[in-house]
Amino acid sequence: MRICLVTTFPPSHGGLSEYGLHLARELQRNPFVNLTILADELSASTDAHAELPGYSVVRCWSPDRPGSVVRLLSALRSSKPDVVWFNLLFSTFGNKPLNAFAGLMIPLLTRLSGRYTHVTLHHLMETVDLEDLGVRFAGAYRLAGAVATRMVLLANSVSVLMPRYREILFDKYGHDNVHVRAHGILTRCPEYPDFARRGNPHRILAFGKWGTYKRLELMIEAFALIRAQMPNARLVIAGSDHPQCAGYVESVQQKCPPGSGIEFTGYVDEERLPDLFQRASVAVMPYTSSTGCSGVAHLACAYGVPIVCAELRDFREMADGEDLAIDFYEPGAAPSLASCLIRLLNDPERLHAAAEQNFSAALRMTMPSIVQKYLRLFELQQRLDALRQVSRFHRLPKWLPSRTFLLRVMNRAARSWVDHPLAYRARNSGKVLDMPEDRSRDFLRRVPARRPRP
Repeated sequence: MRICLVTTFPPSHGGLSEYGLHLARELQRNPFVNLTILADELSASTDAHAELPGYSVVRCWSPDRPGSVVRLLSALRSSKPDVVWFNLLFSTFGNKPLNAFAGLMIPLLTRLSGRYTHVTLHHLMETVDLEDLGVRFAGAYRLAGAVATRMVLLANSVSVLMPRYREILFDKYGHDNVHVRAHGILTRCPEYPDFARRGNPHRILAFGKWGTYKRLELMIEAFALIRAQMPNARLVIAGSDHPQCAGYVESVQQKCPPGSGIEFTGYVDEERLPDLFQRASVAVMPYTSSTGCSGVAHLACAYGVPIVCAELRDFREMADGEDLAIDFYEPGAAPSLASCLIRLLNDPERLHAAAEQNFSAALRMTMPSIVQKYLRLFELQQRLDALRQVSRFHRLPKWLPSRTFLLRVMNRAARSWVDHPLAYRARNSGKVLDMPEDRSRDFLRRVPARRPRP
């Protein structure tokens, strides 16, 4: 199967680049997949020799650059893939509205070119707090976002990361080609929490791309209250600026005096992540709003770290749906955040139980299992397309001398496809693929492996 993955990709630091890397890593391990990555172009300051080895990467588009749509479509035409998989935010193809809107037309244009097109959509415009992001003319943005959403839904299939998102797309737009997929923990195998490295002193980890709705002022204010009761506590702020807020982290760091117990690590690459998270007693997400399923929360689960975050609807549904151990505080209230952290850090049993619960959740969301579900969908679609091609032979005119022989050959071939368990179960794919893994296995056991012959 030839797959083109359209995504931002390291060493680029664009949104979802780390997620794109983990998708590509699992696809690359599959011997039956021929993967080509159509990635964003590197900035002038990035070393071109830092390109990750072992991947076929074509850097053919760039956010907010005219002509990216044409170059990307040309690269797709040259690659001749069986499946084109888009890993998207609404801002993937640009922070400027017109560029972003034009980029979101690419999945539709790809499908019109005859390629099977799948989109993994990480958030919806309906659930984003545009005012909190500092967007002017929010009403116009929402109107344009609704049109862009309709264009994205014209792809062959779409995956979202939360059940509520699928309900919104069905209720508002009437599309039923939407599947719910787990986000995944961004690693192949989670690491059991190393409790010997935690708690002496307690390290509070704040990790992310900072700026816009992910701001540090609330966390620093709450940490001052924590230090009054826990003088040995440390706050570790990891990550870099959001692309729209250049210089934000540096400006915050300048306001923190020496001896305040706050450490800034800057950008953290993949190799340093295990040490960063294994030393953390708790991970905090001091966000003022959310834009979907949190990658930071899933990273914390991968290393068995307890989580504290604002009481936001997306985070509450994520915790309930994936059985994560998350403590919530009142959004925007530093005293509430401080008391939540103090209560958690002073309860070793709760810390231990939360760490093990998040590690247990991580075992159910490894990247191999996530990518395998996508590949199962793509394979089912390929088999169904083959059956549709075979069925066209039944339209041959009756006067054709070899019609009976051709139909006999084609029917024998079609029967071998239909009798295959995957092809037979394809009729139930919409039901099975959206079930949790344990329920889907139980369902498939009740479906006969072969269709009874008449």
